[in-house]
Amino acid sequence: MLAGCARREAPEIRIAVGGAEQLVYLPTTLAQQLGFYEAEGVRVKLESFPGGAKSLQALLGGSADVVSGFYDHTLQMAAEGRKLKAFALMLHYPGMAVVVAPQKAGAIHRLEDLKGAAVGVTAPGSSTHMLINYLLVKHGLAPGDISAVGIGGGAGAAAAVEHGKVGAAVVTDPVLTQLLKRNPNLRILADARQAAGVKEIFGTETYPASVFYSTTEWIERNPGAAGQLASAIRQTLEWMQRHSPEDIAAKMPPAYRGEDSAIYVEALRNSMPMFSPDGVMSAEGAEAVKKVLSLSLEKVRVANVDTAQTFTNELIKLK
Repeated sequence: MLAGCARREAPEIRIAVGGAEQLVYLPTTLAQQLGFYEAEGVRVKLESFPGGAKSLQALLGGSADVVSGFYDHTLQMAAEGRKLKAFALMLHYPGMAVVVAPQKAGAIHRLEDLKGAAVGVTAPGSSTHMLINYLLVKHGLAPGDISAVGIGGGAGAAAAVEHGKVGAAVVTDPVLTQLLKRNPNLRILADARQAAGVKEIFGTETYPASVFYSTTEWIERNPGAAGQLASAIRQTLEWMQRHSPEDIAAKMPPAYRGEDSAIYVEALRNSMPMFSPDGVMSAEGAEAVKKVLSLSLEKVRVANVDTAQTFTNELIKLK
């Protein structure tokens, strides 16, 4: 067959990831490692950013088609009149924890003690920032009572905590497990990796976190591609339910596992409960996120966002 008659290659879908090395975004990379995107007939290019806020900027700026980021960004943008929609859920728990830098352990015992402190977040405006804002308000403080410092989500975050560049930080795994290994007495002020912590922090059974989201316009223009991405993520989540943390870790890029693969496996084992088994969002979970954001963000509080317009399960259930 002449080259000109060959089947035209599918266009590449650019996916911005809010810190690909973090376990909260593991299914995005694992789907590629397992070949599920390719099997679905889509070509993807994953680009990692230092936090979800930067990934969102890439989408709004036109340099990304889809974001692997946290669901709360769709609500924040809806409050500004921008139509974004989540179409595949990866985490039904946020997988974040607020930890105290060892040097500040004598001064910071409770969330209330964070007043005046520098607190590390992946990037200002990211979901880690939203979590600490919520916790501050819940404990009688205001977001302005701290200085939020962008420290990323990988090795830089661990270094910022251990070297005392921040008084506390919102971190995810594998950084959290690495910190605990090296600092067994590390103080954790809030832990949203499992059901009990999520219930204590948010008062709900589920709290949708990392998702695939895009503009409503892109999804409507590319329903087939969006459905193929959702299917690849659902297959990945189902594969994870059938395999051990060791099996999952072995499939990930060596750079993500770091220098100590055993710590990565342990972090994954600790974090397994946070992964959705099927990729389906719940209306109750969406409302819980809206409630949390409304407490710390006036624009969400006054906008009366209709959460039903910010996510869909139609694509994840196609096959």
